[in-house]
Amino acid sequence: MIKINSIIRQSYATFRILLIAVSTSLVFTSCEQDYIPSTSESQQEIVVEGYVEVGDSTNPVFVVLSKSIPFLSTINSDKFSELFVKGGNVTVNDGTKEVTLNEVCLSQLPDDFKKEVGQLLGLNTDSLTTDICIYVDLLNQVTKEEGRRYDLTVKVGDKTLTATTTVPMRVPLFDFQWRPTPGKDIDTLSELYAKLSDPAGIQNFYRYLTAIGDGAFIPPFSSVTDDAVFDGKSFDVPIQKAERRGGDFNPEIFGYYRRGSKVRVKWCSIDKAHFDFWNTRDFSANSGGPFSSYTRIATNINGGLGIWGGYAVNFYEFTVPPR
Repeated sequence: MIKINSIIRQSYATFRILLIAVSTSLVFTSCEQDYIPSTSESQQEIVVEGYVEVGDSTNPVFVVLSKSIPFLSTINSDKFSELFVKGGNVTVNDGTKEVTLNEVCLSQLPDDFKKEVGQLLGLNTDSLTTDICIYVDLLNQVTKEEGRRYDLTVKVGDKTLTATTTVPMRVPLFDFQWRPTPGKDIDTLSELYAKLSDPAGIQNFYRYLTAIGDGAFIPPFSSVTDDAVFDGKSFDVPIQKAERRGGDFNPEIFGYYRRGSKVRVKWCSIDKAHFDFWNTRDFSANSGGPFSSYTRIATNINGGLGIWGGYAVNFYEFTVPPR
């Protein structure tokens, strides 16, 4: 059975961040004068978030469509509902065939699942009237293989958007190690390391996410890296426990795993355009404040904003050992 539940969990958790990142493009450029972008409702662009995941137990191909909003906006329930794009035509070409993705909307889901989605989005399910839709390869018609190119075409009204992504070859982690916390040894916590052997002479880009128990995968604050300084080398990689932005921050336990808990790691190889998107998004999200500089989020969407990205995925699951 197609994992629609998993798709909703991953796509909307990240999509909420994506909306903020690409819609509120500019912040303060100096202490003396605020820069306010001259965007308006008439200048709305289509925002795309879509992925091709290759590997065991990965999600089917899916795309989320929305509209950008002006920098200075008040978002109420009506405005939120208007952001999601319905009735689009979304196709993916895998090099041998073109597949039209199926539109799946919240209104089509059972009531108990609507409640779960509402909780994920932080909305009151009793008053949840937003009919969110995503576009999914329900029948798994898209051929998902490492080394392939995938072309996306999105048609919304009189607008046509295109994008291309590739799925690199997987570069797995190995030799996972649980270590005592450095400095002050906390006996209830542990940190995680793994080894990576980076292929020599090939530019590689990586991203990872972590999950605790059966929870959603969350990216760390800086979720991507390239191999500019370690091309062709084997070395230990710290796999920090990811935390949601805006939550309670305790520097003494940040990045560590509680002993006895179940941990899942999603380790991904990505291409450069996909890396550039997350690298700029992470930098922008991590550099807030009144003195931060404007960071434009990189996009590979022709005619719009957002990301169409390929993932070559390895999953790992552990139980953190006792002391």
